[in-house]
Amino acid sequence: MNISDVRKRAFAMPLTQPAYPPGPYRFCDREFLILTYRTDPDKLRAIVPEPLEVTSDLVKFEFIRMPDSTGFGNYTEAGQVIPVRFRGVNGNYTLNMFLNDHPPIAGGREIWGFPKKLAGPSLQTETDTLVGTLDYGPVRVATGTMGYKYKEGDAEATLRSLAAPNFLLKIIPHVDGTARICELVEYHLEDVHLKGVWTGPGALSLVPHALAPVADLPIRELVSTTHFVADLTLGLGKVVYDYLDA
Repeated sequence: MNISDVRKRAFAMPLTQPAYPPGPYRFCDREFLILTYRTDPDKLRAIVPEPLEVTSDLVKFEFIRMPDSTGFGNYTEAGQVIPVRFRGVNGNYTLNMFLNDHPPIAGGREIWGFPKKLAGPSLQTETDTLVGTLDYGPVRVATGTMGYKYKEGDAEATLRSLAAPNFLLKIIPHVDGTARICELVEYHLEDVHLKGVWTGPGALSLVPHALAPVADLPIRELVSTTHFVADLTLGLGKVVYDYLDA
């Protein structure tokens, strides 16, 4: 294989059998359970990187079921998202994500900078309860529950939240172990078709863990619980701040 062939084929690793296909990436019947809670604002400020600004004491714990996603297959993820502001615009910063499928772990980290790790999340309906769980190895580190479709939720508010910009800290190391890429990335969810939104009684519990430290942002008060299903496209990102060039 000559140099020009390498340049033409190079998209993702490994060169001859990439872990995921080129985008865009469409998700059908993507199901969300989002439990929003209040936490210690000092802890938030200690982990959210500048130039992002913390705007409240809220954290969103998300369980997301993805049964039909282009190139990534059928998988589930869970993680914590923090409301932030960047250059006067409100958005969301993804602190951590845990999922059970290699292609979206590799693609998410390499393309956008999603903070993804391999774990065992699940989201399913158990009789009258929507149940989200997150296991890291044999340890249950998060459990979220909600009364199943108790009442319809606010579709307009949900669409507004899905339209907000999302921010990620993308870090790619050099071969000497230093950071070769350290960037703040912005991305959007596109072509959203909301199929239903519900709310109801909810509960969330978090357990301390050395390598899945979701409990480092402790629960002071559960504020809201939302369940919705949508089709959407995960848009490619853009670099909005380069830490190595600042």
